[in-house]
Amino acid sequence: MNEPVVSERLVIGRITGCYGIKGWVKIHSYTEPMENFLDYGEWMIERRAGLENIRFDAGRRQGKGLVAHIEGVDDRNLAETYQGLEVSVAGSALPALEEGDYYWRELQGMQVWCVENGGYVLLGTVDYLIDTGANDVLVIKPCEGSVDERERLVPWLPGSTVTRVDKDAARIEVDWCLED
Repeated sequence: MNEPVVSERLVIGRITGCYGIKGWVKIHSYTEPMENFLDYGEWMIERRAGLENIRFDAGRRQGKGLVAHIEGVDDRNLAETYQGLEVSVAGSALPALEEGDYYWRELQGMQVWCVENGGYVLLGTVDYLIDTGANDVLVIKPCEGSVDERERLVPWLPGSTVTRVDKDAARIEVDWCLED
């Protein structure tokens, strides 16, 4: 297969095993909802030799996960060679979001600032986010210039805890006390 040229690649799922004897595979999707995994048309996998394009020509929800057929893979033995591989897409393949919505990857690395004693204080940078079920949580790690060396967990609640996001400046402002 051809090696794709991709500037940014996002993992959207993993092939976890085989399903049946005709080349179908089980997929653990990282998309929300999980069926969105099947909506992309230019998937990629990474093997030792590098990235290669892959095409799913059929797929559906099955139990708590997805199953899909890999084009050109028509037996279980060949399907087994895909087990454990991550499936990714180009970052540009993601749909545009409405104003005020963000992909987690866009927030990672942004500086987080809070107001303290009438001025802004740098808490750190967003390392990653956690989905708690109730709401997402920013995991903020200390960085050069941050107020201290504490890691902080700040709820992602736009309009409440999160008061402003400036993507151009890579800056998030939060209503958060330093003692929290």
